[in-house]
Amino acid sequence: MKYTGSCHCKAVQFEFESAPIYDALQCNCSICIRKNAIMSKEYFGADRFRLLSGESFLKTYRFGDHDVHHYFCQQCGIYPFHDTLYQPGSYRINLGCVDNLEPRELAITYFDGRNEL
Repeated sequence: MKYTGSCHCKAVQFEFESAPIYDALQCNCSICIRKNAIMSKEYFGADRFRLLSGESFLKTYRFGDHDVHHYFCQQCGIYPFHDTLYQPGSYRINLGCVDNLEPRELAITYFDGRNEL
């Protein structure tokens, strides 16, 4: 199935291929709890993820051990996805940015990033 998504202002647009999404991940680390993001449980590599527009609008935020690259739109501030030093170019998607998907209706797995990371 092909999913499309974007930041709020639509400067950053992307698409990815996935089986139908029924579940998600939510983390309580210091950044995720503040973003309140509901994330894809899996990472999507270059064979399944494509940035359609807005590369010039993307900025990166890293904190702590700098292993996660949190991308956000410099125009509207929305965080659509991230990758890691361990899986560069494979993205976990902020499901709130995905068209025609209601992330709060998915089965959410909670990750204790506050204590596990």
